[in-house]
Amino acid sequence: MMADTSTEQLYNNRLKGKVAIVTASTDGIGFATAKRFAQEGAKVVISSRHQKNVDRAISQLTKEGLGENVVGTVCHVAKADDRKRIFNEALKLGGPHILVSNAAVNPAMCHITECSESIWDKIFEVNVKASFLLAKEAHTYFQRNGGGRIIFMSSLAGYILSRLLGHYSVSKTALISLAKAIANDVASDNITVNCIAPGYIPTKFSNTAAKWEPLQRTVLTNIPLKRFGTTDDVAGVATFLASDDSSYITGETIVVGGGLASRL
Repeated sequence: MMADTSTEQLYNNRLKGKVAIVTASTDGIGFATAKRFAQEGAKVVISSRHQKNVDRAISQLTKEGLGENVVGTVCHVAKADDRKRIFNEALKLGGPHILVSNAAVNPAMCHITECSESIWDKIFEVNVKASFLLAKEAHTYFQRNGGGRIIFMSSLAGYILSRLLGHYSVSKTALISLAKAIANDVASDNITVNCIAPGYIPTKFSNTAAKWEPLQRTVLTNIPLKRFGTTDDVAGVATFLASDDSSYITGETIVVGGGLASRL
C-alpha cells in the first residue's frame, strides 16, 4: 500500500493555536517560512514593502489551501507605523506568539572601507535596528500571552566574511549577538530568542546580493553535502525553533549551511 502523503500526514500541527509574524515573507526564505508555519497550523501575518507582493503571496497560499491561515499587510520594517500595523494584524488573530525577523537589505557590494555612511546606516537600520525594535515590541505582547518565540534570520555571512560583503556580514554578526543579549534578558518570561544562519540558498535576494552564478562555480565544491540549500531547508529549522520542540533552546544560532565551517 502506498504511503499517504496528504498535508495532514506530512505536517503535525506543531503550531496550531499560535499566531506568527514573519517579515519580508512574500518571497524566498520568508515566504517558505510563512507557508510552513501555516501548514503546521499557525495563523500567519505575512508582509512586504509592496502591496502587489502581498497580494501575490496571499493568492498563491490560497491556491494551496492555506488561505484561512494567512493575512497580509504592507510593512517596511524601518518604519514605526508599519511595524505597529503588523502587530495590530496579529492582535486581531489572537496573538502574537511567534516573531520571525527576516527582512534585510544589502544595497551595495564593495570593500568595507569603501562603504558610504548612507549605505552603512541603511543596512544597520533595516538588518539590525528594526530587528531589535520588532523584538522589543514582541516582548510586550509575549509577556501578556505567557511566552513566545523570537527568531532572527542571520546568515552564514555573519561567520564567513566576503571582501565585498563586509558591511552586510557585520550586520548579520550583530544579529547573532543581539539574539544572545535579548535571550538572556527575557528568559524569565518564557520567551526564547534564537538565530538561523542560512548558507548558500538560491533566492532573488541572494542572487542580487552575492552574484549567484559565480558562486555556483566556486563555492559548491566546498560544501560537504555537495548541494546548495533550499528555502524549505531553512523553513524547517524555523518551524522547529517556533515550536515546543525547541523550548529548552535559547540564545543560539543554527547554521543551515550544508556542513560549511561556521565559527566566530
